[in-house]
Amino acid sequence: QVQLVESGGGLVQAGGSLRLSCAASGRTFNMYFMHWFRQAPGKERDFVAAISPSGANTVYADSLKGRFTISRDNAKNTVYLQMNSLKPEDTAVYYCAADRALFTVVSRPPHYWGQGTQVNVSS
Repeated sequence: QVQLVESGGGLVQAGGSLRLSCAASGRTFNMYFMHWFRQAPGKERDFVAAISPSGANTVYADSLKGRFTISRDNAKNTVYLQMNSLKPEDTAVYYCAADRALFTVVSRPPHYWGQGTQVNVSS
């Protein structure tokens, strides 16, 4: 069982930056692919980024490459999402998710999800 808790969301101006954190429970964090998804009101949940268990490999949604960076600190059981040059269209609830498999490979929702953290980007 894995519990995930996101933090770091809030209100920022367009062009600003925000760093989201996701803290995971348990002693098997280093066995999981970690993912970030986001969902705006009335829209589908979209894949944002993922990172391999060791942190050696990362995957990003094409539209977000160069602005968002995913990283992890296995000693702290934490995954991060650094968001730069934020745009109003980045406004969404951001979710952390964990799975033994990589979403972009298996095309199924990750097994464990956090509660989400709200990110609002103003014009």
